[in-house]
Amino acid sequence: MSKIVDLDLERSDELYNIAKALASEVRLEIIKLLNYNSHNVNEIAEKLNIPTSTAALNVKILEDAGIINTELQPGVRGSMKVCSRKMDKINIQLDTVNLHSQDNSFYINMPLGNFVDCEVHPTCGMVNENGFIDSEDDPRRFYNPMRTTAQLIWFHKGYIEYRFPNNVLQIGKEKLIEVSMELCSEAPNYRNNWPSDITMWVNGIEVGTWTSPGDFGGRRGRLNPIWWSDGCTQYGMLKTWRVNKEGSFIDETRISGVKIEDLKLKEDKFITVRIGVKEDAEHVGGVNIFGEKFGDYEQNIVMRIDYSM
Repeated sequence: MSKIVDLDLERSDELYNIAKALASEVRLEIIKLLNYNSHNVNEIAEKLNIPTSTAALNVKILEDAGIINTELQPGVRGSMKVCSRKMDKINIQLDTVNLHSQDNSFYINMPLGNFVDCEVHPTCGMVNENGFIDSEDDPRRFYNPMRTTAQLIWFHKGYIEYRFPNNVLQIGKEKLIEVSMELCSEAPNYRNNWPSDITMWVNGIEVGTWTSPGDFGGRRGRLNPIWWSDGCTQYGMLKTWRVNKEGSFIDETRISGVKIEDLKLKEDKFITVRIGVKEDAEHVGGVNIFGEKFGDYEQNIVMRIDYSM
């Protein structure tokens, strides 16, 4: 197993010893030699055409810096010191100001059919790239095991719910969460002017609502399979719900005062995301959600979590 060593200026003594050990052409040649095999001091001296005393001195410096290992093994004339490389990679962090507040991003790609709960009302249905999953307009069909292959899901009102892992937040502090997907309204066939209020909840908290202008058709979706009818819904719009310490946004527009700390992302074993159309919404116009093989955008439901260490 390779050994990677991470150093920074707060470990200056160790960093100095390693830097000093590497500041020699002879010692660099010894390290190169040990990339291929272990050697004793006499072999190193012979291969590099240097005195044995010089080889021994440089081996000691590399050993003290922790770059190589040495062990005594029986030889023809007593014991001999056999050397092998200990470090495979050295990372040096020079920026100590941000050393303990590194920002990171974690992405989760959720297949469309991997929902764990639903309450949907007709019109409703699911398809994958090969055809319809069971019959249309029967909510009971949403429990068909083939739902995990879905690439397009639609319903008039209600919701579907997903669970995303939150294990990354056990080692970091959340700064931002966003969920993006391609979606549009839902009408029989398609209606480009058909508004629908589509809402997202995270951990049971309503983050905000986007009003889709229509159920889009009239041209084929870029990714749609050839068997999909021209008279059906064809594509959606790529929208992103985002929550940070300032509030909640859809794309760049602020939609609510819900902040990242309100979502309590660490409290459960997972993060729930619910997408739906409320029964009392102003525009109950349904929703189509597209997977990576339908519509215009080659993606599923994608969650991004920004966190600091």
